[in-house]
Amino acid sequence: MTSPNTGLPCPPLTGLQACSDHTWVKRAIGILQGDGRRSADTHLVNPVFRGLKGISIYLKDESTHPTGSLKHRLARSLFLYGICNGRIQQGTTLVEASSGSTAVSESYFAHLLDLPFIAVMPKSTSRQKIEAIERFGGRCHFVESPREVYEVAARLAAETGGYYLDQFTFAERATDWRGNNNIAESIFDQMRGEAHPVPRWVVMSAGTGGTSATIGRYIRYRDFDTRLCVVDVEHSAFYEAYTTGNPGATCAHPSRIEGIGRPRVEPSFIPGVVDHMIKVPDAASIAAMHVLSDRLFRRVGGSSGTNFFGLCWIAANMMKAGEEGSLVSLICDSGDRYTSTYYNPDWLKQNDIDIAPYVALTETFLDTGEFRLDALRPMG
Repeated sequence: MTSPNTGLPCPPLTGLQACSDHTWVKRAIGILQGDGRRSADTHLVNPVFRGLKGISIYLKDESTHPTGSLKHRLARSLFLYGICNGRIQQGTTLVEASSGSTAVSESYFAHLLDLPFIAVMPKSTSRQKIEAIERFGGRCHFVESPREVYEVAARLAAETGGYYLDQFTFAERATDWRGNNNIAESIFDQMRGEAHPVPRWVVMSAGTGGTSATIGRYIRYRDFDTRLCVVDVEHSAFYEAYTTGNPGATCAHPSRIEGIGRPRVEPSFIPGVVDHMIKVPDAASIAAMHVLSDRLFRRVGGSSGTNFFGLCWIAANMMKAGEEGSLVSLICDSGDRYTSTYYNPDWLKQNDIDIAPYVALTETFLDTGEFRLDALRPMG
């Protein structure tokens, strides 16, 4: 017998081995699908802000997933993708390049399937995320720069004979963007009974680019009169790539907003499904995170702040144009993971981040509808 991939001789597969492999795959897929049924839908929060006349705000709360973030959906999809493509088998060592949240979710699924897991991440990753990965039995491998995670993850996978999950490449293709209860289908299903059931805009930040790709494709597939705005952060390559058409754009400095912003344009980012992009300062993201946390009576993470500031920007422009309708964005994860950074005044001071002007701007907008577009603009 020869291998269909290499043409080289390979040992015969015994009936017992084939049965064992098939049984493990069947069991593994059953476990992943069971998790999907239990955590399929998350809340769509509808906070009321008295200054936003004619604008309804909806926030898809992904922090309620079992592993506490939007990345729970992605991790499950990546595991199914690897198993169904024959790359993940019983005993396979799994490796991922991550800034934290994806690795937390992947460590959870690796634990469910009794598979070894290694997360390659920058040393700057929050302690809470590291502890969560290790709590599920995962191992963390640290690098100095976010630029190193790709090469190191691929090398560790090769050295261990394992599988590189590679969220930055496979995020957009591992998710069924046509439906199957993906995040886009869930949003539009939950919006059906609202006063403005078809959102004017969905606002989403970019990390892998996979979520924006799924939402943008689904909007087009279903022919919704909805536009997609992607918000990029201060140190990230996505905005430059979108505005210049250069997919090779890079950024020398690492993003300070964990989970979003990348030093390069990731393969999962699909600019053709994005209708508009803006780039906002880190101070605006963190300020909006603080304001939204106060309004929701619980803490949200930095990427949620980025989403919320971008949503306020879109809302302000709609109100200026006399438009009404609904806007949807995401709560990506809980702020409990960032007590030592974004919620720590000493950390903000050390990083020279002054959130006070943006806190005042956002608070005033939510209460009065006045947004000083001429005073504090996004970076792009």
